[in-house]
Amino acid sequence: MTIPNDELARIANRARWEVVRTVAARKAGHVGGPLSMMDLVTALYFRDLRIRPEEPDWPGRDRFILSKGHAAIGLYAVLALRGFFPLEELATFDSGGSRLQGHPDATRLPGLDVSTGSLGQGLSFGAGLALGARMAGQDFHTWVLLGDGEIQEGMVWEAVASAAYRLANLTAIVDCNGLQQFGLPSDPASAATDRGNRRDPWSGIDLSAVFTASGWRALTVDGHDHACIERAFATARAGDPQGRPTVVLARTVKGKGVPVAEGDYAWHTIVPSPQEVELARRELLGDDPAPAGAASPEGEPR
Repeated sequence: MTIPNDELARIANRARWEVVRTVAARKAGHVGGPLSMMDLVTALYFRDLRIRPEEPDWPGRDRFILSKGHAAIGLYAVLALRGFFPLEELATFDSGGSRLQGHPDATRLPGLDVSTGSLGQGLSFGAGLALGARMAGQDFHTWVLLGDGEIQEGMVWEAVASAAYRLANLTAIVDCNGLQQFGLPSDPASAATDRGNRRDPWSGIDLSAVFTASGWRALTVDGHDHACIERAFATARAGDPQGRPTVVLARTVKGKGVPVAEGDYAWHTIVPSPQEVELARRELLGDDPAPAGAASPEGEPR
């Protein structure tokens, strides 16, 4: 699918709006992380992934894993806009019996390849899919989106070691928004009560150098610049001449698109107030009225 980059940016903002108003309506979910990853996920689903929304289990499809599964509402918004299910279904998010659970459940919702939520597991699954594809002679590409806080999990680095299998058909994308919900306390004596410094999970560490030393090809991009994203994803898709898997380190802003949320760790889990919802609508949609189809801030389907 060929879509101009400015149109992708517009779709990403529409998806951000669906996240904000759905979380506000359901009074559950996350905001900051879904908004930071939105340009990346929109680019994948509207341009780069080889998929068929009308045939979600098509064997030749690319595989996508949202390893940071708590950002599920962001993925659901993009899936709905891409046509995998009706936009109105977002109003059921995180409710009993819904296909749209707080973390992705592949047994419920067509279009999901993996159930995620326990942080750190997605890249291992992705490496297995990529290795299996190569052994079976299949040509699909596997993409895994992780958070920069999530990659503190040891299991991620066990999966990074799978570079030895020369998985050129595997791309990891790290949403480097520089904020996390918890962090190491600056004073060990306050560890029992201090939730710690949430800023920059990898302060002073060159992640590009770490991945490269582990046998990966590393690309660093502005995760909100669709031209940069386009080049990086095309390079990843083409495969590395040396057979290395690719990691795209995307520099992003937590809460991107909603000024009151940008760069504030507290928006990891905040439920927006009606006033904040209206401010977000104006910022993301401009003078356009709220689109019909999903949950209103009052929780009723439009």
